[in-house]
Amino acid sequence: MSKRRRLAVVKVGGDVVQSAAQLSGLGQNIKELVDDDWDVIVLHGGGPQTTALQERLGLKATKIGGRRVTSKDDLVIVTQAVCGEVNVALTCALLAAGVRGFGCHGASGGLIEADKRPPTVVPSHGPEPVDFGEVGDVIAVDEVLLRGLLHLGVVPVIATLGVSSFEGRPFNINADTVAVEIARTLEAELLLLVTGVGGVFTTLGDAKSRIGTLTAARARALIAEGVIAGGMIPKVEEALTLLDAGVGAVAILDAAAAHAFASAAKGDGALGTRLTA
Repeated sequence: MSKRRRLAVVKVGGDVVQSAAQLSGLGQNIKELVDDDWDVIVLHGGGPQTTALQERLGLKATKIGGRRVTSKDDLVIVTQAVCGEVNVALTCALLAAGVRGFGCHGASGGLIEADKRPPTVVPSHGPEPVDFGEVGDVIAVDEVLLRGLLHLGVVPVIATLGVSSFEGRPFNINADTVAVEIARTLEAELLLLVTGVGGVFTTLGDAKSRIGTLTAARARALIAEGVIAGGMIPKVEEALTLLDAGVGAVAILDAAAAHAFASAAKGDGALGTRLTA
């Protein structure tokens, strides 16, 4: 039996798709990993695209604790923006870089099994449980299907929709959460969280304030202090759960930076923020 190739799970934020430089850099960075004999799985949401489409249709986006509340009308917008616009853009960016990107979503073949999230207390929002609407929690990931795609030599580009196979009911799922579940299920050596911000900074916009290495304890302290805020909170929180589960390494990176993914794979700390237990 041949030795299993190393696996990198790459979660891409919707802000990356809004930049030609980010898209091009993403493709080149993933190609470097593939050329270095890594298997790669790409997960993505599409928050900015979903919000923009909501606004064009007269709907208002609602977020609590950095997570989107999704009504039935909102879910239609999510599928159009995330599974359509964003998925096609990312898949094409990989193809342009010479990588065989294979676009799909979590309901494809029941890839991401999910159930509706029960009302949940959000500490920053008070003591009352919040109903996030058509939002799901991951129950299971079809590892056999994913490994089959990797065996075919493609890079799955997965829009993070989930589905209840029993009901045939789709759910919106936070892409960071799905990335963590797939990395855990497939025992990935590397999880890369790719954003336009490209790391954790004590002062947003000040490149010199980049935190190269962030321990779990320090990360939780920065969340409490409000330094880590908004959409970065779920990214960091999910990354910490992954480290607790024993997955190799987690890094927050800028896709436009040359050799960023290879740098994270080596663990040299030259770019982005590397999270450690």
